Amino acid sequence: MDLGIKGRSAIVCAASKGLGRGSALALAREGVAVTINARRADALEATAAAIRKETGVKVTAVAGDITTEAGRAAVLAACPVPDILVTNAGGPPSGDFRAWSREDWLKALDASMLAPIALMKATIDGMIDRRWGRVVNITSGSVKNPYPTLGLSNGARAGLTGFVAGLARQVVKHGVTINNLLPGSHETDRLHQLAEAEAKAAGKTVEAVLEANKAYETAGRYGTAEEFGAACAFLCSAHTGFITGQNLLLDGGAYPGTL
Repeated sequence: MDLGIKGRSAIVCAASKGLGRGSALALAREGVAVTINARRADALEATAAAIRKETGVKVTAVAGDITTEAGRAAVLAACPVPDILVTNAGGPPSGDFRAWSREDWLKALDASMLAPIALMKATIDGMIDRRWGRVVNITSGSVKNPYPTLGLSNGARAGLTGFVAGLARQVVKHGVTINNLLPGSHETDRLHQLAEAEAKAAGKTVEAVLEANKAYETAGRYGTAEEFGAACAFLCSAHTGFITGQNLLLDGGAYPGTL
């Protein structure tokens, strides 16, 4: 299927690895010029080079912390009028809520709620003026199926979800859609980080934890960044103008609910 977005421009956050990289690559394969961001310049430049080599599209790498005003300003200077915005950030650490300070909560809110809102604020009016735009927020399956040890993520991402529910319904009449992608367990650094914390607490190896957890996955495997990216690209396509304010789970059926 031709997604109808060749020649569009996109900002993709936290795109040097994992789900962000998968999303940037999928968009580039559709002919979208991508501006990618991550903290580490070396990893980001390597990803940019790989995407350029495979797709031949324009890829602009902007290293910096997207949770800061300076980081967002640098990205927006490189791509001031994006047609597509994909927000993403590394998840907050796991743990017991009793151990989290106010500073821990503020960091989680900055990364997983306030930064995406700030980026939408900076770009949405331009999309409205052009009568076309796509915003996809990469959040977490924990929005629908909270994990006890991921309270920082549960809380911050639920806040973003509530905000999007209202905004998406205000802008869709202008040709702008906003949706959230909720990943379950995917083969990413984040999966390994959580497994490391679990392994340390249980006195097990990371490999043992990953294999044991895989057995509980409904699909019998972990998801891949490539298939996640394909779903993201579809939501950013010309065919999804009537899909907005939705929370799409990509968890291999792990969420047990009917709705």
